[in-house]
Amino acid sequence: MNSYYIYILKCADGLLYTGITNNIARRFLEHQNGLNTSSFTYKRRSRLRSTG
Repeated sequence: MNSYYIYILKCADGLLYTGITNNIARRFLEHQNGLNTSSFTYKRRSRLRSTG
């Protein structure tokens, strides 16, 4: 059975983004590196930190 993670990001403009993934390390890097230019967080990126 796969584990899934729900995460919340605070964007540079103060908005909160909620996501779900089965690979938190990969998804964290995708957000941090802005790999998807059409994503909600691409234009709102800030320095992301892991809390857990």
